[in-house]
Amino acid sequence: MTPNRIIIVGGGPVGLVAATALAAADIPVTVVEESVDVTDDLRASTFHPPTLDFLDKFGVTQSLIAQGLICPLWQFRDRREGAIATFDLSALAGETTFPYRLQCEQWKLTRVLRDRLAATPGVELFYGLRAVGVRQDADRVVLTVHNAEGDEDELEARYLIGADGARSVIRTELGVTFDGMTIPERYLSLSTTFDFDKVMPDLAHVAYVSDPDEWMTLLRTPTLWRVLLPTDPDESEEAVMAPARLEERLQAVVASPTPYEVVHKTRYRVHERVAEHFVCGRIMLAGDAAHLNNPLGGMGMNGGIHDAINVSEKLSEIWRGADAALLGRYERQRRKVAIEAVQAQALRNRQILNERDPARRRAYYDDLRATADDPVRHKQYLMRSSMIQSLRDAEATP
Repeated sequence: MTPNRIIIVGGGPVGLVAATALAAADIPVTVVEESVDVTDDLRASTFHPPTLDFLDKFGVTQSLIAQGLICPLWQFRDRREGAIATFDLSALAGETTFPYRLQCEQWKLTRVLRDRLAATPGVELFYGLRAVGVRQDADRVVLTVHNAEGDEDELEARYLIGADGARSVIRTELGVTFDGMTIPERYLSLSTTFDFDKVMPDLAHVAYVSDPDEWMTLLRTPTLWRVLLPTDPDESEEAVMAPARLEERLQAVVASPTPYEVVHKTRYRVHERVAEHFVCGRIMLAGDAAHLNNPLGGMGMNGGIHDAINVSEKLSEIWRGADAALLGRYERQRRKVAIEAVQAQALRNRQILNERDPARRRAYYDDLRATADDPVRHKQYLMRSSMIQSLRDAEATP
């Protein structure tokens, strides 16, 4: 007999949110994660308002707020001219319980959820297990896993959610195409103790800085500032990461009489891709396994969490007797959002920051200023950039 549970492959924020939502609906869940523990990485750090609304249903948001930094303002800037347009998320009061961005590293969410799930009846958490294969028939899904010693085992379930990231084994095993593009430049992320707002008094805690030669973003976390810069893909890793070169680039952001302290550094490729299918029989894809986009706008993790909530709601209805064809709506809704909202907004943000033509740059700036100055347009823009509108549009998708 097939075990009456759902397997989730991937113990990151997307997988653990899905597990939390399913467990809240009294559905037995097994989470399989290759890492031996939650990774304290410094990847995603922005939580948008509707994501906080979702997490608040599980009693998680207040814990994140206590560990994070509330940021009601964000802005577009020019590297030479300074602030171009500042957006105030308090305009969303009445549309959300949390009219601000919360800067809080994603590992803080995964730790909170992991600890809650570990104490929840009906939940199994398996760390140090690597998914290596999956198959399904009309009644069940069978996941093949290897432990750290290479021993093989099989886990069975009624359904499976593949939330195993950009290099998803589940997506690969299903043969689902992952069409899109790889952005030419590589991104360099530097976390530093330098207080940029002390020397840039009009700086918001989330700032996208345009420049025809070298755009950047500046994001404040509870303890550090994160600087994101583009790098030449042909420049070697050794050259890019050389301490003297990092110091040179940070000094070009803001000159400091003392050397910068770099707490964390990473360089990575950026992709814009969407899976051809989010649903294959009894197997669903969510998060980076289903779609990838550049980080300009902070929509990657948030979009993945929205996937997790959506697919969990559908599975909960099916568990209670709804037709399994309901999963088709998950694919239609979330794939539409990935293409028409998340990817489109991230690409537009990159285009604004990276634009070299003076006339087009000026047109972007004029439009941003006009948008920020008009209360109606200001709120409409925030509804889109905060991802509230994409969720409402998805609900209207049959």
